Amino acid sequence: MSDIKLYGRIFIIARIQALTGLHIGGAGAGLEIGGVDKEVIRNPLTKRPYIPGSSLRGKMRSQTEKVLGLTQNNPIGSYVTIHSCKSEKEYHANGGCPVCNIFGVPGEAEATGPTRLIVRDVNLTDESAEELDKARTDLRYAELKTEVAIDRVTSAATPRTLERVPAGAEFGPAEFVFGVYGEADFARLRVVVDALQLVEDDYLGGSGSRGSGKIQFTDLEVAARTSKTYGTSHSLGKFGSIQELSDAFEDLMSEAKKIIATE
Repeated sequence: MSDIKLYGRIFIIARIQALTGLHIGGAGAGLEIGGVDKEVIRNPLTKRPYIPGSSLRGKMRSQTEKVLGLTQNNPIGSYVTIHSCKSEKEYHANGGCPVCNIFGVPGEAEATGPTRLIVRDVNLTDESAEELDKARTDLRYAELKTEVAIDRVTSAATPRTLERVPAGAEFGPAEFVFGVYGEADFARLRVVVDALQLVEDDYLGGSGSRGSGKIQFTDLEVAARTSKTYGTSHSLGKFGSIQELSDAFEDLMSEAKKIIATE
């Protein structure tokens, strides 16, 4: 691998609003009669639900792989398979694989390079926490949704209880940090913006096909730092939605290139 130089970083900051109940599972305790089958993940100190950066980043990656039609060739655990370039040639072909250059490759892969995208954990906002406290939800900061599976032969019903963060709750700030290692990375950032739109149009977390997990990114801010004067943050704009950010992308990158010089 050639020498690596970080020229700068571009930051996308946003809020995430749950438009329908949101379930991102945690490590639940053993089941009890009448208990919750699927609990949401919570901060062990505050007991507030949060969105793990790994869940959001993984959804962005999987949606990008699907829209690009990439081969699912690398098993991760027992049930998940992702795309991963198997050689340096594949990694760099046609200007560079957008998924592997942005989201990275497994450590054992021959293809190597800097991972461009970092996604932070996203906490429930203080405002939403206060509103949920006042609402006296089924559980603190969460609602219970009972789903019933019906046996197609006997018509027997098997209920299960899902814990969800209620619709209307907000998480933030969500922080997406994109490293610029060369001129091609400015175009690659478009893939990240499109991935955020793909997540909005799909769902986040579990039970999405049954109504859960529809989210929306709002109050977006974009900023840049250059390696030459890294202590200074340069604002690139504020946007109400992903669509607004996408529409302004070309002008945004023109400004970013003036700040982060790659030559």
